[in-house]
Amino acid sequence: MIIVLKQGTTLEEKRKIIENVEDMGLKVKIMKGASQSILGLIGETAKVEESAFFGSPHVEKVVRIKVPYKMASRAFHHTDSVIRVGKHNIGDGSLTTIAGPCCIESREQLFTIAAEVKRSGAHILRGGAYKPRTSPYSFQGMGEEGLKLLREAGDQFDIPVCTELMSTDEFELVESYTDIIQIGARNMQNFSLLKKLGSTQKPILLKRGMSATIEEFLMSAEYIMASGNPNVILCERGIRTFENYTRNTLDLAVVCAIKELSHLPIIIDPSHATGRWELIEPISKAAVAVGCDGLMIEVHHEPDKALSDGPQSLKPEKFAKLMNRVRHIHDVCHEEKKTSDTESVAILHAVI
Repeated sequence: MIIVLKQGTTLEEKRKIIENVEDMGLKVKIMKGASQSILGLIGETAKVEESAFFGSPHVEKVVRIKVPYKMASRAFHHTDSVIRVGKHNIGDGSLTTIAGPCCIESREQLFTIAAEVKRSGAHILRGGAYKPRTSPYSFQGMGEEGLKLLREAGDQFDIPVCTELMSTDEFELVESYTDIIQIGARNMQNFSLLKKLGSTQKPILLKRGMSATIEEFLMSAEYIMASGNPNVILCERGIRTFENYTRNTLDLAVVCAIKELSHLPIIIDPSHATGRWELIEPISKAAVAVGCDGLMIEVHHEPDKALSDGPQSLKPEKFAKLMNRVRHIHDVCHEEKKTSDTESVAILHAVI
């Protein structure tokens, strides 16, 4: 529910309205409109009548948000959210690239890849220290030693770092080393973990569950935001269908849906979506063309020797070429009408 206050409402009058709302057991998020103040009511508002607020001469209108995800809804927050990571913004119209190995295997491996992806223009370095694997016998990651290496690489190459958090047990440890906390597909509905993420203001990269609907995806974001952390970045990594040629089935339509339904930025993970390195470039191009805020790509200098996800990892030279091509597509798709539509199509065709 949203309360729009009339122009000229004083701070004292606003405070009284907020106190009345809080007496109902609800929380209030104060937003600033173009010329008015807007109060977002957070909590169980289903039994609250709009008429309860019309007694105040300072309330212009009350709008009920019908979707179950309130804070993640575009109705609650009309403008796009921009998430700050170090010196970089995600969601401001630029194209963000997160790149690095699926898992951290050694100092030499991580630093070699970090140098390459930074040289090619990646904005954020990724690397798994704790790896959720289908088989209990597969490599599970280096743990804290991997986190230390990731932080060291980030500092040396002046690039923010992102790694996955698997449980509340490692929360403080992971938070202390990383700039973005990733929540994997398997944990998208680990609600105790999502609530814990509300205790930090660090950006959360939330991956869509393997069988999750868009509403369930946004409800998981809502858990984090309702717990106190508004800095959520959504990530589509493919959903599970009957198809087995690719690792998962990429739902590109989710980008358009999220842009309509939510203010949160959304990036695409073509590596997990396809599971095949040769498909990463065309899928990345399509994702950028449809309007995603960024890409998350696995890179390995020796994918044949990788301890995890080698078949879906790009070699550094292929990643460099991909970066150049997606940047061109992004520029063409987002530039203002400086050229004619015919010229823009010709440029885009040449890039693809």
